[in-house]
Amino acid sequence: MKHLGKTLLLIAFVAIAAAAQVPLDIEVKILRAEDELRFDAELTELLRHKDPAIRRRATLAAGRIGDAVAVGPLAELLAKDTVVEVRVMAAFALGEIESIEAADAIIKVLGDFQGRPEIRARAAEAAGKIAAANAADERSKKLGAAVVSTLAHENRKRSGPHIDLILAGVTAVLRARPEGGAEAVVPFVGYSDARLAADSLNALARLRSKIASEKARELLSKAADPIVRANAARLLGAADDKTAVDLLIKVATSDADSRVRVSAVRSLAQLKDAKAAEALTAHGTKLLADYKRSMADGIIPAEHSEFVEVAVALGQIVPGSFNEAVLKLFKEFATLDKGATSEVYVARVRVAPARGEGNAPELTSWKQYRTLAMIVGEFAVIEPKTEEGKKLKSEAAAILEPLARAMATADPKEDAGAIMAAPATLSAFARFGTESLDEILRLALRNPDVQIRATAASLLGDRPAAEANLDALKNAAEYAIMNDPNENDAALAAMNALFKLNKNEALSVLDVAAGSPDNLIRRRVDQMLNDEAFKGRELSPILKNIDRTDLVRVRRYSGKGTRLGQVLNNEADYRRAAARRNGSVKAVLTTKKGTFTIDLLPDDAPLTVDNFVRLANSKYFDGLEVHRVVPNFVMQDGDPRGDGTGGPGWTIRCEVNMVPYGRGTVGMALAGKDTGGSQWFVTHAPQPHLDGGYTVFGQVSERDMAVVDRIVQGDKISTVRIIEK
Repeated sequence: MKHLGKTLLLIAFVAIAAAAQVPLDIEVKILRAEDELRFDAELTELLRHKDPAIRRRATLAAGRIGDAVAVGPLAELLAKDTVVEVRVMAAFALGEIESIEAADAIIKVLGDFQGRPEIRARAAEAAGKIAAANAADERSKKLGAAVVSTLAHENRKRSGPHIDLILAGVTAVLRARPEGGAEAVVPFVGYSDARLAADSLNALARLRSKIASEKARELLSKAADPIVRANAARLLGAADDKTAVDLLIKVATSDADSRVRVSAVRSLAQLKDAKAAEALTAHGTKLLADYKRSMADGIIPAEHSEFVEVAVALGQIVPGSFNEAVLKLFKEFATLDKGATSEVYVARVRVAPARGEGNAPELTSWKQYRTLAMIVGEFAVIEPKTEEGKKLKSEAAAILEPLARAMATADPKEDAGAIMAAPATLSAFARFGTESLDEILRLALRNPDVQIRATAASLLGDRPAAEANLDALKNAAEYAIMNDPNENDAALAAMNALFKLNKNEALSVLDVAAGSPDNLIRRRVDQMLNDEAFKGRELSPILKNIDRTDLVRVRRYSGKGTRLGQVLNNEADYRRAAARRNGSVKAVLTTKKGTFTIDLLPDDAPLTVDNFVRLANSKYFDGLEVHRVVPNFVMQDGDPRGDGTGGPGWTIRCEVNMVPYGRGTVGMALAGKDTGGSQWFVTHAPQPHLDGGYTVFGQVSERDMAVVDRIVQGDKISTVRIIEK
């Protein structure tokens, strides 16, 4: 007993040591190494430091840097470190690096059924990430098999499962998609733990597995937890379970929780059973009545999001039916919306591919222009049954062409409002594939607006590799590289389109791109040069003699023209960010729907928090429109353009951490690794597939989520104020 007491005391001491504070000077060194994507001898030494807190922090840094050179040292920590927290972080870091060379180390940990469950949980997570990133490698199959075996073992245990381990295994199955993966997940659908049941249903829905349909129907009827019911409803649609239509109709129109109703509506849309139309129309009518009663100056009713889901579903369930009740419902909505919500108008034209009734609003905003473009673009794929509809289909491209041409050549200074609709307009016009399309896209490649050029480049990447298109893309890429110091969207889009159409032609652009100060552009050059097509090829003197390590190395920020994929990379920034550790940092957000608070997480994402704080203190977020709301998924804000493409003129690197995406989790929106800037989101429900992929930097309490749940697309964040202690 005496010796046991000493052992417990030692364990407690070790755990405390691992959670201790990393000295500020060392934290600054680590932050700098992360910013510079530099895994070197200094960081290697920190992995061996006597202080477990420093080892743990250096291990996280190695994962964020992503250099495969770190696999060996991390694998050694995973196998041999005496502190559990360090081994846990080593497994997590190996998953972030995604090198297949870590497979043996991960499999060994998963195969030790007597090992610490928290270590094995992170190993399972890593297995999923590594297998997904290296799907063609045979070792990925072994990783997937190890995850399946782990889940099977946990299901057989009599002493009870390790929930966190199973949760990680379920998500790993979703990522790796191993043989027998769905079958391994099915048993956990029926577990009493609500999070486990919900995540299992979510994974099976994403896998489009049918083998748990019966259990899903039972849970949809009886489960107390709304997230479980929502995911059960989702599974039934994904599994194409036609026998569940009546149950889904009942749930879609009567469940007490809107998240569940929306999931059921979406599944009915997937099943496309016409008998759901009457019930959904009645439900939409009720929503619209509530919508009208809730309307107030400057406030979009909370019913808006659910109504849109119902409308979209009706467009898929009764296409070409000219259903009078549905059309009446859409007409009533149009009088309230005035062309702002494109999804409803597209649904209307699917139900009745014909001209409207002359009640379309006058085009005054970019959202109305976008809606018009999307409506007309829909005629590229629908098959009208009436002569009028057939005529409209034949005329659709001609109707849209002048608008697309005008958007392609618009002056952003004079047409700042309408030009926001240009990406959607060009995309809609491209659906028709007319003879004039390439010419208009080439015109758009010369537009001063970065997003217009980026859209045009992406669309040209799907067009024939004509000489004129290739020349235009080369010119656009070189122009963007040299003249877009704060935005790399057009440069990357043009480079990618060129590479897709003709890799040889892309080589000349790589010469210019290799000298860009933007890290993301140079990193893309490195990726392209690794392509099989260039192996053994004679490269230009620039590319032949270039230091490949310099392509992926992040250079120090020096101001204008050196955005580099991140900006928080000087001593003052590091010290300010690191000094917030263990402090209280809150963001208080006011809206017309109420006020909610984000508890920021400087320990887990110091530079991301610092970036958010600086933007908030400059009043950057004040008055911005919530540009994206997906019910039961996310609410997203932070875009000054309002169309999902805007940002502050810089990007920050990812600070991926081990905080899971539960309900109310706040993360950075990305267009790829290290592309965060100002856009952020709050999750409505657990989203395990986002874990370890998007930086978590805050949390909204369940109490305040009542406000977030009421926010719909088009609402505004009035103010964001920071409180620090």
